[in-house]
Amino acid sequence: MAMHTALVLALALLAGTAQAGRSCDTQPPKLESVTRGLELAERTARALDASGAEVVVLARAGQDLSAYGLRWSHLGFAYRLSPATAQAPGTWRVVHKLNDCGSDRAGLYRQGLGEFFLDSPHRYEAAFVPLQGQAAEQLAPLLRDNQAVQRLHQPRYSMVSYAWATRYQQSNQWLLETIALIDPGVRDRDTAQAWLKLKGFQPSRLHINAMARLGARATRANVAFDDHPNGQRFAGRIDTVGADAVLAWLQQNRFGGAPVYVR
Repeated sequence: MAMHTALVLALALLAGTAQAGRSCDTQPPKLESVTRGLELAERTARALDASGAEVVVLARAGQDLSAYGLRWSHLGFAYRLSPATAQAPGTWRVVHKLNDCGSDRAGLYRQGLGEFFLDSPHRYEAAFVPLQGQAAEQLAPLLRDNQAVQRLHQPRYSMVSYAWATRYQQSNQWLLETIALIDPGVRDRDTAQAWLKLKGFQPSRLHINAMARLGARATRANVAFDDHPNGQRFAGRIDTVGADAVLAWLQQNRFGGAPVYVR
């Protein structure tokens, strides 16, 4: 009965509301997708509690990117608000960047785990990397600070923004550049990207032909290619910040532990 009531409330809240990161369709989500999203959130919460971590990088499979060899599409920071007890599960919040209704703008949002997975993902699975050491210690207070978390945020959005440019910024790029703030020498997006290069970050390379690029640019406000170097762009080599690349880089630099998968 309690679960049914929770689902009805979720549907009522979502119906007719423009959801950040979605197409702003006013149709309410289907009960099945809400149920599966909340169930994934519950499994993820249990796994997060069991990890003992305070801050993690959390991945979801919102889109099918298998054609590009990618498993995960979107990342957010999840941080613990309260620990789990014998009487109650822990409380977690997610802060992440979301495109606004398919436009050329994006914003930062704080959500619960339930909201994070209510976006009709391609696969009802998740993965997270528990942050450790310097990364966890310095990012935990930063993520709770509304001003600090905005420091490297660029609202101009392209879902394929060039990893080494600052004209646009996609969601995973904001998260990755924010991690760079653990270095005191990082002052802005340029110095963040320089630090990431020194730390060996390798962007995900997407192969997108000219026809597909022209079609996407003509029909979608949230896609732009003009920040990519001409030589690479004309050859169809689009280097952007993929979620899989970020998870691998965290491990390589020992900023995080082994990924934990939630199915």
